[in-house]
Amino acid sequence: MPHSKTSARRRGSCAGVLLASVTTLFSLGALHAAPAVAAPAPSEQTHATADVYAAVQPQSKARVTAAVLSLDGGSRKPLLYGEDALYDTASIIKVDILAALLLQAQDAGRHLTAHERALAEPMIRNSDNAATSTLWREIGQAPGLEAANKRLGLTSTKGGPDTKWGLTRTTASDRIRLLLSVFDSAATSKTGSPLNKESRAYIQTLMSRIASDQAWGVSAASGAEYALKNGWLQRTTTGLWDVNSVGRVTVDGHHYLVAVLSDGSASMSDGISLVERAARQAVTAAART
Repeated sequence: MPHSKTSARRRGSCAGVLLASVTTLFSLGALHAAPAVAAPAPSEQTHATADVYAAVQPQSKARVTAAVLSLDGGSRKPLLYGEDALYDTASIIKVDILAALLLQAQDAGRHLTAHERALAEPMIRNSDNAATSTLWREIGQAPGLEAANKRLGLTSTKGGPDTKWGLTRTTASDRIRLLLSVFDSAATSKTGSPLNKESRAYIQTLMSRIASDQAWGVSAASGAEYALKNGWLQRTTTGLWDVNSVGRVTVDGHHYLVAVLSDGSASMSDGISLVERAARQAVTAAART
C-alpha cells in the first residue's frame, strides 16, 4: 500500500499516538543508559562511509548508526555508517517477535490462529504495545526470541528482561540480518531464511501497510514504495529519546534494506529528524558504491 511522505502531516498526525505509546512503554520498567561507545575514526572507514558519518552525527549527546544492504547486489554484508554498537530496540523488536511466532507455528505444522493474527496485525501496523506483550509471553519472552534469532542468523541481539521487550538490545547489522530473512526474494529453505514463503509474505504485507501515523523513518529515503517498522521510547533516567527505524525502501527501481538506530536525542522530533537524515544519506551513499 503506497504512503504519502508529506512531512507536516506525518509529524502532526503521529504526535498524540507516539506519546501515548511511550506512556505504555514506561510501564515496562526503568530504562538503563547505554554504554558509551567511541565512534570509529574516519581513517578506518571508506571515504563514502566517513562522509556520511560526518554528515549525520549530531552535535549533542545523541548517536546514530545506519546500515544499508542492496537487495540487487550479490553481497549480503551491509554497509555501515557509524559504530555498529548496541542500542535498545523499543518497538522495532515487534518484527522480531512476529518472526519468532511464525517460526514456532511452522515448527508445529500450523498457521497462525485467528487470535494470533488479531494481535500480530495491530502490533506491526499500529505498534500496539498490549498486543506485543501478549505475543512476547506466547513466544517464551527472551529465551524464545533468542532461540528464533539463532536460526535467523542474528548474533548480537539480547532479549529484554522479563516483560520488558522494549529493552531488547541489538545492532544495526543484526537488524539487517533479520530484514534479509524477511525480504530476500532469493531465500530458499536450504540456504536462506528459515521463514517459509508464506511467513515472509505475511510480515512483508504488514510492514507495507503501516498506519499513516507510523509512516516516518527510513521511508524518508524512498519514493512511494516502502515497508517499515519504527521504535521510540524516552529514558526515565535521562529524559532522552531512543528513536529507531528499519525496513525496505525502493529508490529509482532499486531495493535496499535499511536499519537506523539512535539514542540520546533531546526530543522525539529531534530523533526522527536524525534517523531520517541518516537514512537518506546512507542510502544515497550506498547507491553510489
